[in-house]
Amino acid sequence: MKGINFTPGPSQLYFTAEDHIRQALREGIPSLSHRTKTFEKFYQQSVDGLKELLGIPDSFFVVFTSSATEVWERIIQNLVEENSHHFVNGAFSTKFFEIAQQLNRKPTITSVKEGSGFSSSKIESPTELIALTHNETSTGVSLSMDFINSFRDQYPDALITVDAVSSLPYPQFDFSKIDSLYFSVQKGFGLPAGLGVWIVNDRCVAKAESLLSKGLSIGSYHSLPSLVSFAKKDQTPETPNVLGIYLLAQVVEDMLRRGITTIRRETEYKSAILYQALEQHHAIKPFVQEKEYQSKTVIVAQTGSQTESLVSFLQAKGLYPGDGYGKFKTEHLRFANFPAHSKETFELLVDTLTAFPA
Repeated sequence: MKGINFTPGPSQLYFTAEDHIRQALREGIPSLSHRTKTFEKFYQQSVDGLKELLGIPDSFFVVFTSSATEVWERIIQNLVEENSHHFVNGAFSTKFFEIAQQLNRKPTITSVKEGSGFSSSKIESPTELIALTHNETSTGVSLSMDFINSFRDQYPDALITVDAVSSLPYPQFDFSKIDSLYFSVQKGFGLPAGLGVWIVNDRCVAKAESLLSKGLSIGSYHSLPSLVSFAKKDQTPETPNVLGIYLLAQVVEDMLRRGITTIRRETEYKSAILYQALEQHHAIKPFVQEKEYQSKTVIVAQTGSQTESLVSFLQAKGLYPGDGYGKFKTEHLRFANFPAHSKETFELLVDTLTAFPA
């Protein structure tokens, strides 16, 4: 796709990704054995870089999967014997809940309509795990850190796991308040799809080992104890996405040079000018009306009958928005706001939207 890709994933490649791909090809990375010191070096580089960039404590482990969707399944297999509780406000938080059902657990749910956040963190029945979606990619709703952080004191025995697939590296999490965090690289990290990153603490590993000791199945080569035991050696249980891990190490290093404070400040600036343009527009509006729930990394416009003509108008300028998700496909447009999208790109988008002659 030529032009600027605003789809929420796979999204625009990070500025330096193309150069890193070329370098990887020159170095033979795609055909490199994962049982080599070279692989272990950039595995460690990617993990150390992520810990520095995101403020992950040394007590947490970073393991790799095929996708964030796989992490949903691994979480339920490894961390839930009977009950998980899911806060659901869109298509992706719904899918996680459904995976728990498909794996024959007995999940409970707190749900609100699409476009809304949660007014209460109260959970009526005991639960082993609380599943939160920081940024609902389908609707552009983001949960506040105060809301996410409120669960630890209320439910100290429950594991708290957070989907940050379409918000990292922007948010700053308090890792003393959560046990598991996960994302995939084709969104905020501006890389080709095919790599999931799962961040877990000792409580998660202990729970998986406890289930295993009871004779329960927690999966096979990608069980959490297996993933962690290999991660301690800068290794993976199977042949992984070697190129993806290499590219992640390089792009995280680039982001560290740029500075996470700069990335966060620019994310806030870009989201502010886009929301302002939508709020002032005569034909299109933000889908999420309550400002406290408006995502800064996936901005969803309610476009209604103007959707098709607006897409054509934007594409004529080389700007490619994401479709609405699911039942909103013809009514919404989604705009990713990731580190790969420059301030100048967003200013061009805002100017183009403002000029839309609906």
